[in-house]
Amino acid sequence: MTSSLDAYLGSQCDSDPTRRQVAETIRQLCAASVKVRNTITNGSASEHLGASRDAMNAGGDVQKELDVVADRLFLDAAKAAGIAYFGSEEQDEAIVIDRDGALALAIDPLDGSSNIETNVSIGTIFSILPVTDAHRGDPKSAFLQPGSRQLAAGFFIYGPQLLLVLSVGNGTHVFIFSSSFGGFVELIGSVSIPERASEFAINASNYRHWEPQIRSYIDDCLAGAEGPRERDFNMRWIGSMVADCYRILVRGGVFLYPGDARKGYAKGRLRHVYEASPVAFCVEHAGGSATDGLHRILDIVPDSLHARTSLVFGGKREVARIARYMADPAELSERSPLFGKRSLFRA
Repeated sequence: MTSSLDAYLGSQCDSDPTRRQVAETIRQLCAASVKVRNTITNGSASEHLGASRDAMNAGGDVQKELDVVADRLFLDAAKAAGIAYFGSEEQDEAIVIDRDGALALAIDPLDGSSNIETNVSIGTIFSILPVTDAHRGDPKSAFLQPGSRQLAAGFFIYGPQLLLVLSVGNGTHVFIFSSSFGGFVELIGSVSIPERASEFAINASNYRHWEPQIRSYIDDCLAGAEGPRERDFNMRWIGSMVADCYRILVRGGVFLYPGDARKGYAKGRLRHVYEASPVAFCVEHAGGSATDGLHRILDIVPDSLHARTSLVFGGKREVARIARYMADPAELSERSPLFGKRSLFRA
């Protein structure tokens, strides 16, 4: 018999009051995700959900109408769950909801919003963090914790199906929204990412801006069976991290969003608190690995709510290999100089 999300949360989160609130927060987020999905599904062209507004969010990205709608729905969910502090990509500062609350919610209400008009999968990424007495005087400090302290993290995917990828620190599970059931039911009981990868996801249009180490890694993958990797790779890039991450969770691979030479991209472009950290939590609990290229994401303490980071995640062996390229590509003994000089992108 298929297990419901409620049953799963009951088995995992009913041991103490904080865990029970984690479960209630996830339930409220799920209810909000259905509303977002319905808005996307039923939205007409006249509603201009993908239209740009005359505003930018705290990270300097242009807001779409659906960004704002989703942010409002998840803020309402946070209020219903009794969250202490709400930190969103669409808000300049953390919002105080209940200073006596035990949890902080960090969220990217709409990941991949540039894909709204093209009917490509988009999503919501969230992180649930503990709030201690040390955080009461300064709301933003609750978000400046290493990701290893997350109590739960996950993401919703608004695609052909409404999916929830979730970890409460005991494996990573996938749930699907069932209209006939009236809620989320388990789709994959325990995700396990293969250590080896035969696919990589990266925005290759930025090749000219990458550091030499990243170029070398991609060159070696593109060289295929005749190159130093001695096997062929596929390349995938959706432009919606939740969709790229889900593909890696279910069939393996590696994702790279490195920093590069463009203005504002030196430290990477993804937000650490509500994008990289929750994804890393889910990936690690599925047996994978996530780094900024060299360092474990879940060990890094962000310096602001909207801090940026590079991100590499996927199969453990491949992520470790990329770290070796970043440290010193010359140490990779199997690498031939031939493949450092020539690729599909360089003559």
